[in-house]
Amino acid sequence: MTDTAIDIQNLDVWFGSGRDRSVAVSQARFAVEQGESFGIVGESGSGKSTILRAIAGLVPTWSGDMIVAGEALGPRRSKAFYRKVQMVFQDPYASLHPRQTVDRVLSEAMGLHGLTDIDSRIPRLMENVGLGPSFRFRFPHQLSGGQRQRVAIARALACSPQILLLDEPTSALDVSVQAEILNLLTDLRRDHGLTYIMVSHDLGVVGHLCERIAVMKQGRIVEVLDVETMRRLEAADPYTRQLLDSSIQSSRSV
Repeated sequence: MTDTAIDIQNLDVWFGSGRDRSVAVSQARFAVEQGESFGIVGESGSGKSTILRAIAGLVPTWSGDMIVAGEALGPRRSKAFYRKVQMVFQDPYASLHPRQTVDRVLSEAMGLHGLTDIDSRIPRLMENVGLGPSFRFRFPHQLSGGQRQRVAIARALACSPQILLLDEPTSALDVSVQAEILNLLTDLRRDHGLTYIMVSHDLGVVGHLCERIAVMKQGRIVEVLDVETMRRLEAADPYTRQLLDSSIQSSRSV
């Protein structure tokens, strides 16, 4: 029997207060098993990235129950949480300090978690994400978009986490580079026994990486289905069927 890595129940997330309060996520519930890759899809503004940010502790205004990597989450995240859970953001250029080399980015990430032997760990970490030694002392502006995202993934892996939260990790990349990053994430998950939650607006991208998918509309999860059901176009909810139809039409027009 597999263990549950992430259990989200009755999650509400909001911004503002009083008359200015805006509900971004309402009564979201899902569970992700250890080693599973779980996708969350929906149109822009549907609340999918907000769920990841709430899990990561980047949104303080939420209610409900979140148990992640065996820890019941409250208003603050423990140091132990960030050893187990890391996030990869959408824009690899914005998420990397422009004046820090790859070496500095990875060294700081390891130092924050109290790791030693940093100098010997960095080459192995870079090799894990497909970057050779020549990239170690380059700055972000000297890297392509795909290379920057590889650095961002390496930074997330620096503390050997159990869970990666992936917020549209390929949407800022060219289509050919998207495939490379998705294949890298697939290999890393297999080699390191990682658990993923991946947010995307692209059903094709999520279908490549995930076994099950939650579909969001206006802050609510309307359906959770497995990828094979999605590929057979057997979704139960009309909105999911609409998304699938749009995805098919979009792929035919390319």
